[in-house]
Amino acid sequence: MKVYDSIVAVEKAILVLIAGFTVYAVGLEMFVIVMAKSVKLTDLLLLFIYAEVLGMVAGFYKNRQIPITIPIFIAITALSRLIILQGKETNAVNLIYESGAVLLLALAAVILRWNLITLKRSPQADDEDT
Repeated sequence: MKVYDSIVAVEKAILVLIAGFTVYAVGLEMFVIVMAKSVKLTDLLLLFIYAEVLGMVAGFYKNRQIPITIPIFIAITALSRLIILQGKETNAVNLIYESGAVLLLALAAVILRWNLITLKRSPQADDEDT
């Protein structure tokens, strides 16, 4: 049991570090925004990614598990930020691939959420039928 307890302790320490570094990164990004006196869409998307990472850490501490949809949302936001950062200079084929990846991730999130809702409703529906 000592090995398991030490692994859990290391996991918690890493999550605390992730949360701390994320808060630090948010502070740095806000400092850059204030110094530039301008807020771009890419800055907001980056802050949203940071917020999702903090939400993922908080979700782990609250429920002892990370919902799979949160990393999917982070990936969607990161791809969207990439598309915006590339601007008009990017190859059209790359834009189609990146947009397709966003679409696939969004469909995966919908399917996962639908399955989760269906699984949660299943036992209740069985109880009502009897």
